[in-house]
Amino acid sequence: MKMKVSELVFVLSCVLYFLHDDFAINGCSDTDGEVMYGLDNEETWYADFINSRGEEPQPSFIDHIGRSEGMFEEALEGQRVCKRNLGLRREAMAEIPLENNPPSSLLIYTRDHVELGEKNTLICYVTGFYPAPVKVSWTKNGRNTTEGTSINVPHPSRDGSFTQISRLQFVPEQGDIYSCSVEHPALNQPLTRIWEVEEQQPSVGPAVFCGLGLTVGLLGVAAGTFFLVKGNECS
Repeated sequence: MKMKVSELVFVLSCVLYFLHDDFAINGCSDTDGEVMYGLDNEETWYADFINSRGEEPQPSFIDHIGRSEGMFEEALEGQRVCKRNLGLRREAMAEIPLENNPPSSLLIYTRDHVELGEKNTLICYVTGFYPAPVKVSWTKNGRNTTEGTSINVPHPSRDGSFTQISRLQFVPEQGDIYSCSVEHPALNQPLTRIWEVEEQQPSVGPAVFCGLGLTVGLLGVAAGTFFLVKGNECS
């Protein structure tokens, strides 16, 4: 089987620079493109070409990784170079045979700590597949939803497979159930993960231990008083 140009469109235009666990991607197609920087297989900055700005999708629980000014302008120039080279890359790789590998991992989790009624982001993290891309769909309480969804251009891993991330902006409400489903040519049926909104109850551990400690302490005082009285009677 020969690889189709449409299946190569995200693969051919990617330029990778690895330094330890840092990586950068400049990828494009005829109609789309992505420039992204990351650390340990996570995005730290990407160019939002729709809104003409850079975004830093970093969770609140990590130390912020800042990027220098002027990165969005550099991303625009990188896209111009990428699209000039796209035709050459297609021609050079037109005869490469196609291999299908399904996703090796699919995770769904929230970007920030969950608080009911507060805006948050669900992340669907797909890794280990080839070729790119995958198709990701979301549901809320069993119904398909597209509002507030986005997906990045897949980026290569060091083993030659790909990683892709889809996001869903949402407001968690008690009892809501969300799912993320992934389709890929190597899968016989979609791969799905489910995430349910659950209100986190306060821990009862400290109260139990404090109550137990107080009870033991009172018993100790009572026993000490008893033996003190008995000792005085004997004397």
